[in-house]
Order: sequence, then structure tokens, then C-alpha cells
Amino acid sequence: MLSGRWSCSDNGAMAPESDLSQLLERMNPELHPGIFVFCQLADRHFSAGIEARMQFVEDEATTVVVTQEQAAAAGLHAVFPSAWITLGVESDLAAVGFLAAVTERLAAAGISTNVVSAYHHDRLFVPFDLADKALEVLKALARDAGGSVRLGSRWRDET
Repeated sequence: MLSGRWSCSDNGAMAPESDLSQLLERMNPELHPGIFVFCQLADRHFSAGIEARMQFVEDEATTVVVTQEQAAAAGLHAVFPSAWITLGVESDLAAVGFLAAVTERLAAAGISTNVVSAYHHDRLFVPFDLADKALEVLKALARDAGGSVRLGSRWRDET
């Protein structure tokens, strides 16, 4: 039986973090260069020259995140021009509250976000023109996380 925790990955790496305080303190947000957009592929196949940064197959179509330049070159309809921020802490996929705390703080600052979780890290796609503000908010959240984390209308002591 599999559990939500493990001691190491297949390549012998350290176990991912699941402690909320540690996740927040060590999130180390990194902004990737470029403008990224969401597109749909009706036939679920990539055009030549497209390097998807994210792909998800939905019933209606395949959603991909690509650079704005790739979308334009392929003639794809693109929405949500965004900045891509990776949260550098290696988070446990079963960690509770991390993304809730992150998205709540961004929402309080008026910043929408599309979150993509993968095996090692979480990624945030935020409106491109709000990238610097989003980084400021995330860094402040990491600084503030030294003992108490605000979730919803309650404070939870993590020490």
C-alpha cells in the first residue's frame, strides 16, 4: 500500500518536504524569463516546433502552456499571457495547506494564479504584468512564515 510520504525517490534524492512552515519558509520563488500562454489543441497533437511547458488532456481538447512566441508561430489562439514562477522547495504532493496559503496571499493582493503541481515542484502562472508584485508577495510570505501561518480566518501555530 502506498502512503502520501516516502523516504526517497527512485533516484535516491531526499524526501520531499511536507511541513507547512518549512514549505513556506523555503519556497524560494524563481521567475522564468518570457511570456507564457495557455492554448488548446483540438486534435491533441503538437505542431512542429512547439515545446509545451505543461500539457493536460481534457475531454474537450488538450491544454498546453507554451511561450507566446511559439503560440504565435504555430497560429494558436492564446489566452492568459502570464509569467511563470517556480516554487523552489521540493514539495510533497500530499502536503496540506501549502498551495492554499500561497494562493490565498496572492488573491489578497489581487493576483490571479493558475497552479501546476509536478513531481518535484509547484509552478504558478500569474498575469505577466503582475510578476514583480507576485514575487514580492511570495517573498514576504516566506519571511512571515517563521512560526505562524495564516490559513483562512485562523492562525495556526507551527512551532
